[in-house]
Amino acid sequence: MKKIIITVVELLAKLHILTPLRIAKLRYLYIMHKWPHFKHPRDLNEKINYLKFYGDTSKWPMLTDKYAVRKYIESIGMGDILVKLYGKWDSVEDIDWDVLPNKFVMKCNNGSGDVLICKDKSKLDIKAAKRYFDKMLHRKFGVTSGEPHYRQIKPCVIAEELLDAGTQPCGSSSLVDYKIWCLNGKPHHVWCCYNRKQYYANVGVYDMNWQYHPEASVFTKHYKESRQTLPKPICFDKMMEIARKLSAEFPILRVDLYEVKGHVYFGELTFTSQSGCMDYYSKQFLTDAGKLVKL
Repeated sequence: MKKIIITVVELLAKLHILTPLRIAKLRYLYIMHKWPHFKHPRDLNEKINYLKFYGDTSKWPMLTDKYAVRKYIESIGMGDILVKLYGKWDSVEDIDWDVLPNKFVMKCNNGSGDVLICKDKSKLDIKAAKRYFDKMLHRKFGVTSGEPHYRQIKPCVIAEELLDAGTQPCGSSSLVDYKIWCLNGKPHHVWCCYNRKQYYANVGVYDMNWQYHPEASVFTKHYKESRQTLPKPICFDKMMEIARKLSAEFPILRVDLYEVKGHVYFGELTFTSQSGCMDYYSKQFLTDAGKLVKL
């Protein structure tokens, strides 16, 4: 049923019957169970959608492009936080598997949740990987979610270094993803995510004093509240400095960073988390955060 709905929405969008704005409103109504007020936004979700359709999004495609953003990071003097790049390809047939090391991460530059983590190349089903990424390259990402800036990104496949998770907090088997939410260029809270799988992850919300705020979140099937609080990152101050610099000119921006052995690594930049339909934050939290955003 989900595939049928997606196909219908894509067809209606192609025929210009459903515009990105209409799609966004219907998606918001379906997920948040209330009619949206994008032109007169009140909470964080609505203000994200306001910026998406009525704000200046000229830099969004470049900054959300996981390949193009690397050049931007280097241009502002922060190349040291970039994960090592092994290659970039516009077609799966162009991928040179021989140049890739035994361990690597492969993903599309315009997607979400399409990461291939290879820990042993000798065991990798390359044919299956090619089929998967060929499908990802040809999908119309951003259409059914009402995120038009993603449609401006030319899709490609990139491969990067697989960072060593090492000993992570709370016995995590994966890197902790520190998602720093910045409002008007200032870090507001950190959404921590780890042990992430397709439909599951441990999460927690922390303020700038690294106080845990369980009341801030309403966890859906995608997330599970961590039973343990995470220790403050060693590089917390450095992370906040990076987040401030990257978000300085934007009313709302999420900066994703990692910490490995005392070094900060860049993950990605996100302007429209869950397309501005975040049902994993409480209504009060969304309202309070939204009030801080000056449009």
